[in-house]
Amino acid sequence: MAASATAEQKARKSLKQDVYDHPDFYQLDDLLTEEHKLIRSSIRDFVKREISPYIEDWAQRAHFPYEIVRKFGDIGAFGPTVPQEYGGGGLDYIAYGILMQEIERGDSGMRSTASVQGSLVMYPIYKFGNEAQRKKYLPKLASGEWLGCFGLTEPDHGSNPSGMVTNFKDMGDHYLLNGAKMWISNSPRADVAVVWAKNEAGRIHGLIVERGMPGFSTPETHGKWSLRASATGELVFDNVKVPKENLLPGKNGLGAPMMCLDSARYGIAWGAIGAAMDCYDSARRYAKERIQFGKPIGSFQLVQKKLSEMLTEITKAQLLNWRLGVLMNEGKATTAQISLAKRNNVQVALEIAREARQIHGGMGITGEYPIMRHMMNLESVVTYEGTHDIHLLILGNHITGIPAFS
Repeated sequence: MAASATAEQKARKSLKQDVYDHPDFYQLDDLLTEEHKLIRSSIRDFVKREISPYIEDWAQRAHFPYEIVRKFGDIGAFGPTVPQEYGGGGLDYIAYGILMQEIERGDSGMRSTASVQGSLVMYPIYKFGNEAQRKKYLPKLASGEWLGCFGLTEPDHGSNPSGMVTNFKDMGDHYLLNGAKMWISNSPRADVAVVWAKNEAGRIHGLIVERGMPGFSTPETHGKWSLRASATGELVFDNVKVPKENLLPGKNGLGAPMMCLDSARYGIAWGAIGAAMDCYDSARRYAKERIQFGKPIGSFQLVQKKLSEMLTEITKAQLLNWRLGVLMNEGKATTAQISLAKRNNVQVALEIAREARQIHGGMGITGEYPIMRHMMNLESVVTYEGTHDIHLLILGNHITGIPAFS
C-alpha cells in the first residue's frame, strides 16, 4: 500500500512538473515521437538563447534583428517540411507545428519571419515551381542566405484577394509587372518575393521577383504597435521586367495562393498557442509570487479561476492541433478544418493574454513581463492570413454550402 501511494505521489509530481514547465495536462507527449520531442527541446533552447533575452528590447525599439535569419536557417526553422534535397528538413507537419509553437512562445514576429519563409515562399516554389526554380531558390532560402516574402494583399484588396489589380503583360522575351502589395512581412529585407498577379486574361499567377530588378522597391511600414520586432512593408512594381523563367508553372488561379495560406494558417494555429503558453506560464509564476492581503494572489478563487480556464483552453487547442497535424500528414486536412484551428486558437490566445495581463496587474503593461507584447502581436495574428470573421464565413460556407463573402 505504501509503495502504491509513493508511485501515485511520483506520478502526480511528474504531471505537476509537466504542467509547469510545458503545459501538457492531457499528456499529449505520449502521442509524439522521440524526434518530435528532440526538435521541441532544440528549438526551445534556441529561443531561450537567441530570442528571449533580447526580444523586449527589440520590440521596444521596433528593431528587426536581421542576424536571426541566418540563425533560423542553421537551426532548420525554414522549410522544415521541404525535402532535404532542396535544403529543407524533410519533417512531418507535427514537427513543423512544434517549431512554430516554440518560436512564438518567444515572439509572434519571430514566428512570422520563419513561417512566411517556409509556408509562403519555399512552399509555393517547391509545390508549383519547376526543378530549375527549386534548385536555384530553395537551398538559399532554407539556409537563411536569402530572405523571402509573399505578395498577395493589396491596399484595396485584403479579404478579397481575387479583386487584385497587380498585373503583368507578356512582352515577348519577358513579363512587365505593375502594381503594389502591402502589409508584407519580411519585405524590407527580402531578397526574393513570390508575387501573385493577373495576366492579360485576368488569370492569377505566381512570379518570383528578385531584389535589384529595376522598378521593384520595398518601402518599410513604420509606426506599428504590433509585431514590432518583425519587418513589415510594401512591394511596389513600376514596369518591372520579370524573366519568363520566373513564372511558377505548376498551378494558377486563386487556389494557388490559397494553398499557401492553408500551410501558413496551420503553422499559426500552433504558434498562437505558443504565445498563450508563455502568457499562462508568466501568470502562474506571478500568481505564486505576488503577495496581497498577506498571501499569494494565487490563493484567491478568481485568480485560480483564470488560471484554470487558461490551462483548459490551451489543452483543448493542443488536442485540436495534434489531430489537425495527423490529418495534414495524411493529406486529408481541409481548408475549413485549418481555418477553424487558426480562428479558434488565435482567439483563445488573445483571451489568455488579456486574462494574464489582469493577473499581472499594472506590471502586465511593462516590458518586464511578456504579456502586453504578446497581446499586441496577437492583434495582428488575429487579422492576417484571414481575419477572424472571414474564418467564420469559411466555416459557415462549409456548413451551409452557401458563400457569404459578399
